[in-house]
Amino acid sequence: MLSHFKIQLQTQLERSLKKAFPSRKKTLPSVELEIPADKQHGEFASNIALKSSKLFKKPPMDIAGEFLPVFQNVAGDKLFRGKIAKIEVKKPGFINFYLTPAALYDILDQVFKEDKDYGCLDFGAKKKIQIEFVSANPTGPLSVAHARQAAVGDALANILAYIGFDLTREYYVNDGGNQINILGHSIRCRAIELLGGTINFPEEGYQGEYIKGMAQIFMDNNKIKKISELEEADLKQFTQFGVEYLLNVIKKDLNDFAVHFQTWSHESKIATKENIETVLGYLRKKQFLYEKDGALWFKSTGFGDDKDRVVKKSDGTYTYLAPDIVYHKNKYERKFDQVINIWGPDHHGYIPRLKAAVEALGKSRDALEVLIVQLATIYRDGQPVSMSTRRGEFISLREVINEVGVDAARFFFLMRHIKVHLDFDLELAKKETSENPVYYIQYAHARVHSINAKAADAKIKFVKSDFKLLKEEEELDLIKKLGSFSDVLMNCYNELDPYALVSYLQELATSFHKFYDCHRVIDPQNARLSSERLGLTNAARIVLSNGLRLLGLSTPEKM
Repeated sequence: MLSHFKIQLQTQLERSLKKAFPSRKKTLPSVELEIPADKQHGEFASNIALKSSKLFKKPPMDIAGEFLPVFQNVAGDKLFRGKIAKIEVKKPGFINFYLTPAALYDILDQVFKEDKDYGCLDFGAKKKIQIEFVSANPTGPLSVAHARQAAVGDALANILAYIGFDLTREYYVNDGGNQINILGHSIRCRAIELLGGTINFPEEGYQGEYIKGMAQIFMDNNKIKKISELEEADLKQFTQFGVEYLLNVIKKDLNDFAVHFQTWSHESKIATKENIETVLGYLRKKQFLYEKDGALWFKSTGFGDDKDRVVKKSDGTYTYLAPDIVYHKNKYERKFDQVINIWGPDHHGYIPRLKAAVEALGKSRDALEVLIVQLATIYRDGQPVSMSTRRGEFISLREVINEVGVDAARFFFLMRHIKVHLDFDLELAKKETSENPVYYIQYAHARVHSINAKAADAKIKFVKSDFKLLKEEEELDLIKKLGSFSDVLMNCYNELDPYALVSYLQELATSFHKFYDCHRVIDPQNARLSSERLGLTNAARIVLSNGLRLLGLSTPEKM
């Protein structure tokens, strides 16, 4: 991987600079190598001269000129000999490194050596991370907002596990609170209507057609045929039925969406009244609580919140914050080093008070990371589809899966940074053309299998070699792109967003298709070149496959 070569080079450059400038060794900035956006500037570029301008009190170009011979000596070291073609200084003070083809051939060797593990890192050192995502109230089917959170959470978990973290995916079932009672009441009201009765349906009730279907199933299960029999049923029966039924629907939808959780936690079991009072007792002992106007307040301003928060109302009921504090205490008791919550944008203002609570529990603010995933707008025939979960006017995850398939759905939900609103074009997602980005990527993977079949017919085999015949611009560009795979995964970690991998796979597919369109892979008249190009195509297949799997997508062999 280029990242390994880059780290080695950075380390040696830094050592050499400290030797060359011993009086500055404690104050010299670290040497950082970045991959330039324009390949004309080489494989790596360093801004060390720009960063050192104040220290040396000289223009960056002058400093770069002083650093250049030091860096050129490094290029002559045994470790890098024959792998750095040249080093140049460019305005306003960048130092650019150009690699030889020989430095790139090592990448192909590594791809074949590591195969399905290519790109894996031990960076995470088995640090325990819990990612809690989706966690939709069991009051209706999953919406596209939940679907985007599911795709993001699952892909991010895959990536973090791949680079060495010990990951646990968790779904928190909010089966407590008033919304659950409203669900039961909504089902009972619809059941009465189905039996010919009239009732004023509550304004805050759940109005979707799915409630009518559940009401009918409830009556069928309990053999209820008269309103009098319905009235004998306790509200808790409707509530319990509704939660269990919808939770099964949610689990089935997520399973079919290729999202699997190791842990399903329930508010009703974790945030019991006893557990809430125990936590409040702890906070009271720490003098983080006080009473005012008959309510119990948490001193969250002491931990950076803009105002204190009520945890227990004057009527004795708890606010949402109280059970959430209990739940996060439970997380840390399970020895997670860090917890990541993935929420929708309507929860943005809730972050400071929960971080304050985490600090009050004795944990660092950094032990909790909250990611806000912006909403998605579904477009059909060029028109946005209006959605309201309460009124039941929304496209569900199930509908999206049925219409475009799992691969397209997952990919399209990941096609923008999580901080950016997403437009999801259903018609584009169904296209089997290069316009559809997921099709374009998967087609690149399938195309390699087609090439392999043609190679077998021509009796051409990939024989491991030194790849010295791969010198064309498109060949070298493709190798460089393969070599940056682990860097992309680290970008995903640094941003806690899988988008960088989505963008990378599109670039990799473009680079592969360009190589294929410009150069003949199978040429019976040149068996050795065909073998090396066959190796390059299969290296691309391995990396495409690894990337697609991390996003939770299939790797088709035919399309």
